[in-house]
Amino acid sequence: MGFETLLVEVREQVATVTLNRPKVLHALNAQVFDELEAVFTELAGDDRVRVVLLTGAGEKAFAAGADLNEVFATDAEAGERLALRGQGVFRLIETCGKPVIALVNGFALGGGCELALACTMRLASDTARLGQPEVKLGLIPGYGGTQRLPRLVGQAAALKIMLTGEMVGATEALRIGLVDEVVPAGELIARGEAIAKAIVAVAPLAVRGCLEAVHRGGEVGLVEGLRVEAEIFGRLCGTEDKREGVGAFLEKRGAEWVGR
Repeated sequence: MGFETLLVEVREQVATVTLNRPKVLHALNAQVFDELEAVFTELAGDDRVRVVLLTGAGEKAFAAGADLNEVFATDAEAGERLALRGQGVFRLIETCGKPVIALVNGFALGGGCELALACTMRLASDTARLGQPEVKLGLIPGYGGTQRLPRLVGQAAALKIMLTGEMVGATEALRIGLVDEVVPAGELIARGEAIAKAIVAVAPLAVRGCLEAVHRGGEVGLVEGLRVEAEIFGRLCGTEDKREGVGAFLEKRGAEWVGR
């Protein structure tokens, strides 16, 4: 896969997607959206890839936000189209069926923060700074931030971030649940790879089932969510991987997953 704004590497069932526009701190423009859509569509259908790591090149930024030159040129109709485009790409990342781990190295602001929010989990370097500064531009977050951030950290904490437009450091981001771990900058990639390796070691259909159950259940009430859980649990009970996994446990040996 050849891209101009992304670097993509696949190794040992883990894909690493790196935003690569360092001169503008990996700002998200139309080309970045097109290439993110293309690469995640490809990875979603590739059974050889079990986990995706998403980061920005270097240590300055994960992604500094939307490309403001594009935003400046919008009117009401074009602005809505831009928001819907970003939301669509981020929703694809969120629902691609593979765990996507954001490795937040430096600034993750505006659209960059929203990109991290669309990932399955977020690891941050101790130098990371996250935020939704759109109010300082006369805007609101438009790529899902007003919806995902309150669901993640609670309404009050989310509104504090959005209404002040202030950046949140790594320690505070961890405290409020905006990120899941904070590690020294030099250890960020290695920690992401270690978590990816742990996920690769378990049953692939079960991983996909957990993602599906959480995503579908999060969009309905508890009673319907429990029905979704039972449906997926039952589906997995009929797989070769369930028979292999339970059998391996009972026989005290390592399981060999086939993804069926």
